[in-house]
Amino acid sequence: MKVFITGGCGFIGRTLADHLRGQGIATSGMDRGPDPDRDVVAGDTSQAGDWQAHAQGADVVVHTAALVTNTATHDEAWQVNVLGTRRVLDAAIAGGARRFVHISSVRAFGDLGWPDMVTEDHPVRNDGGSYVDSKIASEQVVLQAHAAGEIEVVVVRPGDVYGPGSRPWTIQPVEMIRSGAFVLPAMGRGIFSPVYVDDLVAGLQLAADHPGAAGQVFTIGGGVGVTCAEFFGHYHRMLGKRGPRVLPTPVAVGLGRVASLGARTVGRRTEASAETMHYFTRTGTYSIEKARRVLGYSPQVDLVEGMRRTEDWLRERGDL
Repeated sequence: MKVFITGGCGFIGRTLADHLRGQGIATSGMDRGPDPDRDVVAGDTSQAGDWQAHAQGADVVVHTAALVTNTATHDEAWQVNVLGTRRVLDAAIAGGARRFVHISSVRAFGDLGWPDMVTEDHPVRNDGGSYVDSKIASEQVVLQAHAAGEIEVVVVRPGDVYGPGSRPWTIQPVEMIRSGAFVLPAMGRGIFSPVYVDDLVAGLQLAADHPGAAGQVFTIGGGVGVTCAEFFGHYHRMLGKRGPRVLPTPVAVGLGRVASLGARTVGRRTEASAETMHYFTRTGTYSIEKARRVLGYSPQVDLVEGMRRTEDWLRERGDL
């Protein structure tokens, strides 16, 4: 089998490629910059180009490339996360792939207002945020292609993916904690749904292989929720700092709005925004029962072990 991975130099794409190659499975891919050693070519998913021909001969295409931020405009997010998904579908179909695995997000459920242990049949919910709305639209693009018989597709909604290389849930929090800029709303009692990257990768391989996965949507997570204070408290302890600092939600959201405005006035963007603060006020968790039942998925790395591995990686990088 040969697997083509978009975002092949990124956090999830690179980890997946290493995992597959360790099993003797050939991988290739594309990213914004090339990596000849990994057979990754340069390209822009939102633009048709030579990179699409590099998917020729792949049995499976795994689409990890995305604009993962709360700071993008709606047009920026649509160009990459929606139009870009269609461009990758075109490459997969032209290249003769049998299956397309699309990485979406649990944020397709919306950030607030869904039941605890929410299942995949719960309706998705636009909330006006560029990231959430574009991920919902990207799912529609691939499920439409499946319904039309263009290609067999599987949609995977990962939980909050952390571990070596994770920018949103490892690298950025450590940077913000070190600088004293990290705070949590809801007095830290919001619920976080961590999944260690190796567990996600195992789930992606199941989604790529399992006959019963075709045309389905799966949540791939750790199966548990912890408070935001507990999750990010691990990074504080690694850095030898007390915390996390917690605030009432209205105060934290207000600070997020001020931070965003201040960043815009100097031509910058910040993830310490009101939208991020709202995300940290979630009260529910995500069911992985369907992935267990259909795919045989079972997460193996709990939070303590995952954070131990993450700490080793951060120390190797000199971040601690």
